[in-house]
Amino acid sequence: MLQINIKKPFFIIALLFMAPSLVLAEETAQLNSANTAWVLTSTALVLFMTLPGLSMFYGGLVRSKNVLSVLMQCFAITSMVSVVWLAFGYSLAFDEGNALIGGLTKMFMAGVGENSLTGDIPETVFSMFQMTFAIITPALIVGGFAERMKFSAMLLFSLVWLVLVYLPVTHWVWGGGWLGELGLLDFAGGTVVHITAGTGALVAALVMGRRGGFPQTPMMPHNMTMTVAGAGMLWVGWFGFNAGSALAANGDAGMAMMVTHMSAAAGALTWMCAEWIRYGKPSALGIVTGMVAGLGTITPASGFVGPAGALVIGILAGLLCFMATNFLKRVLKIDDSLDVFPVHGVGGILGTLLAGVFASTELGIFSGQGFADGVQSMGQQLGIQLTGVIAVFAYTAIISWIILKLVDAVLGLRVSADQETEGLDVVLHEERGYNL
Repeated sequence: MLQINIKKPFFIIALLFMAPSLVLAEETAQLNSANTAWVLTSTALVLFMTLPGLSMFYGGLVRSKNVLSVLMQCFAITSMVSVVWLAFGYSLAFDEGNALIGGLTKMFMAGVGENSLTGDIPETVFSMFQMTFAIITPALIVGGFAERMKFSAMLLFSLVWLVLVYLPVTHWVWGGGWLGELGLLDFAGGTVVHITAGTGALVAALVMGRRGGFPQTPMMPHNMTMTVAGAGMLWVGWFGFNAGSALAANGDAGMAMMVTHMSAAAGALTWMCAEWIRYGKPSALGIVTGMVAGLGTITPASGFVGPAGALVIGILAGLLCFMATNFLKRVLKIDDSLDVFPVHGVGGILGTLLAGVFASTELGIFSGQGFADGVQSMGQQLGIQLTGVIAVFAYTAIISWIILKLVDAVLGLRVSADQETEGLDVVLHEERGYNL
């Protein structure tokens, strides 16, 4: 007994000295290197989607006299959004605030250091990953007003739109806002990215009006090789977009990657076949557009559905987005130059709603991973999904219209008819894409 009594105090003292080291070891163990490496890779992939993926995809679709203007817009948006994200964008989107918008305690990344964690990855990595989403969303809108908007107007519109539309909607869904609390399923951006971008592009096309000569004069893509190359980059980069949204190197990321690929493939084949049946020949433009439709549509559902469900989503995306594109251009004669709304807007709406269907565990091989906590039925989840779609569409449409009208009053939205005929490359940038 005497020996035990002598050693016990020394044992306690030793534990006290070891306690700080044990706590430090526990904190260090919270950082998951594998997850961090995957999200770092995904961040690079999503930025790769914009530069050079989306830039080349859009650049090849416009006429040769406007190719540099599109590339310039994508580069400028990337740079501008990055600075805004650092200054206050990340804070408004993800800082604790209220149901509608985040706070400002993380302006200029205040309190975000090397050891700050979001889950088990560095907060710097999480912020950078989310920044790439903020970059590509206004860049997508460029396709709605391509070949006719002033560069200065584009910059001002994109800046204000980011602040008044993208940041609040991101907070609603992913930052602790009211749609996230309601239980909306949006794994990687059906509402946050695709519905907002598609709706913004549609409103811009309506406010600005048609390009000179549309729809009587054919306005064919000037370089389909560039477009197909950009589409391939989008397909590969989208794995970071969707699988990276798991924020972990695990089974969720693996499933998200698989369903993303299957939906893209199904969308491409469906659009190709629909075009083949309707017009007699399949086109490279059709197959790559169908691929993008499949990718955009699976995005909100990619963390909740299985491969068979993704196959159905891709087929529906290829068919319905093909029909929407033809209806918008041929029936309504709306000049959404690069089909942003019928592909991204319709795809985002469709995918957000179908996430509420295929997340059900009652659909056999088409089942996904189950509904969010507290949701008891497919009908209840569909109600939540529909609420999210209507709220984001209506809010984006109204605010986008107001921003465009204000920008038009301050700077003027559109180049003159003569400048449009000459081409934006020379008129706005004193450069040419080709000197042959």
